[in-house]
Amino acid sequence: MDANQNRAAAVRQPLVVPQLGIGGVPLTLSLWLVPQGAAVIEGDRVVELVAGGAIIDLESPVSGRLVSQCVDEDATVTAGTVIAEFEADSETPSEQL
Repeated sequence: MDANQNRAAAVRQPLVVPQLGIGGVPLTLSLWLVPQGAAVIEGDRVVELVAGGAIIDLESPVSGRLVSQCVDEDATVTAGTVIAEFEADSETPSEQL
């Protein structure tokens, strides 16, 4: 499979701020832990949110690449906000050979 076919087969996956059950406490995107364009593995910590004195790390929902940081550091976010987009790897291990 050439690079263009592989890219066309890739699936985009958003990272959405989850409902954290801490109503009334503002959430701030404090730090991107992974730069835009970087490869990630599902479960990698990619961004840090701060709510009051609590720090919440959000993880990559897929293995692939962080293609878009939709929110800047120090921005206030709410549950349901899309803060990043990932391009999931579409290859299976047998296709990588």
